[in-house]
Amino acid sequence: MKDKHGDIFTVRVAGLYVTVLMDPNSFDAVLNDTVCLDFARSKKLLLQRIFCLQLPSIKPTAERKWMEQHFQGLSLSKLNSSMNTHLQRLLLSNQKGCSPSQWTQDGLFSLCYSLLFRAGYLTLFGRGDNAPEVYKEFRRFDELLTKLARCSLKRAERKTAHLSREQLWELLSPDRLSGRSESDSWQQSYHHFLQEEGVDAEMQKRAFLLQLWTTQCNAGPAAFWLLGFLLTHPEAMKAVKSEIRALTLQHPLINLLDAHSTPVLDSALSETLRLTAAVMISREVVQDKILHMASGQEYHLRRGDKVCLFPFLSPQNDPQIHQQPQIFKYDRFLNDDMTVKDKFYKDGKRLKYHTMPWGAGRNVCVGKEFAITAIKQFVFLFLTHLDLELCDPEAKLPPVNTSRYGFGMLQPDGDLQIRYRLKKTQHEM
Repeated sequence: MKDKHGDIFTVRVAGLYVTVLMDPNSFDAVLNDTVCLDFARSKKLLLQRIFCLQLPSIKPTAERKWMEQHFQGLSLSKLNSSMNTHLQRLLLSNQKGCSPSQWTQDGLFSLCYSLLFRAGYLTLFGRGDNAPEVYKEFRRFDELLTKLARCSLKRAERKTAHLSREQLWELLSPDRLSGRSESDSWQQSYHHFLQEEGVDAEMQKRAFLLQLWTTQCNAGPAAFWLLGFLLTHPEAMKAVKSEIRALTLQHPLINLLDAHSTPVLDSALSETLRLTAAVMISREVVQDKILHMASGQEYHLRRGDKVCLFPFLSPQNDPQIHQQPQIFKYDRFLNDDMTVKDKFYKDGKRLKYHTMPWGAGRNVCVGKEFAITAIKQFVFLFLTHLDLELCDPEAKLPPVNTSRYGFGMLQPDGDLQIRYRLKKTQHEM
């Protein structure tokens, strides 16, 4: 459609007319319009479909303000420190009783998702006794989440999804969580926020599941893709390990990432997210609007239609912006002097949005910095403490699960078999 019609076109999907905007230079005309374009209605519909959740008493601005208080500044530093502690403990507890020469085999996706989920759950919800049970149910629920959103569940799948969702509601209910976590914990604060906003006990349980999914669904898959790309691109792994080795030789390991820059790891992560973050940004047209594009073209958006941005295709996989966009280049976001490369162009114009894994505008992910730090902590600790290699040196990354397009980080259709063991020394890289 882009080849045929250019950077904007309208398609009819399941009876709805959806205008797709592909020019990132024109994205602000959509992202900044809160009068003619509405995000709340689509969000409410998805919350109802996926989580059976209704929060009419909570204003989006109030919820976002609460989130910002907990994912920025000193609160963010405390969360990062706690996450680092839990990751290190979980990572090394897997190796208890194992000698440095003893290899452990596992699927990389399963390993990354499990460890990052449990560490995140401990950090935010403050409980360790039921983390394995919560993770097991969460994965079962997450596998059917896109079908819940699209109302395409088969009968047996619907039963599984509903039972799993109900089990998670109970596991996450404030009554079960209270008294098990610190009084000033993230979980306790969110519970207090819901109570102040007049949310009843039943909806509180459902709101906790929403928060569990939004905070834990992306870090594990992102860490999988990052380590997977490094394992299947030896030159990238060599460059990242060299950077980590230089840091660990000069500084103590505790919270090393907080104080020191890691431009190579940052670039590799940005490249990973460019290739595997497939968020979809949609708005409902509530008033007729003339969309003024950067090219000077005008396009009529009709009331009742939808407008959609899909950054995974443009800008993230646009060959005019990123040369050979399908290829993983760990240094794509590095300048020659090892500073961050953030100048990218389309049609001779510098882009404000050259990659958008976290969304943009007023709805950019509040937990972005927490998630980025968690992924980097995980990879840093893994490569520092463990030897890691592919079981099959010729193995390739599995294809993506196409049902996940539009729902944040892509997940693999399959896994990548790896083996790992404790290093004899931390500096043995």
